[in-house]
Amino acid sequence: MDILEVAMTKHLEDLLEAAKQIVLTPEEKEAQRRSFAYGNTKIGNPHITREMVDREAEALGAAKDVE
Repeated sequence: MDILEVAMTKHLEDLLEAAKQIVLTPEEKEAQRRSFAYGNTKIGNPHITREMVDREAEALGAAKDVE
C-alpha cells in the first residue's frame, strides 16, 4: 500500500465516522427508503418510475395506519 492509498483509506475512515453521527429526520428516512426501493426495482424493471414507488409507499403507509 503506497502513501496515497493510506491517505485515502484514512480519509474514507474519517468520512465514515462523520456519517455515523448524522441523524436523519423521519422525512429524510422515508426519502432514503423510497430512493432505495426505486433504485433496486428499476434494475429489474426499467418501466418502474419514481411516481409508482411514491404511490405504493403512500398506499402502504395508509394501510399501516388502518391496522
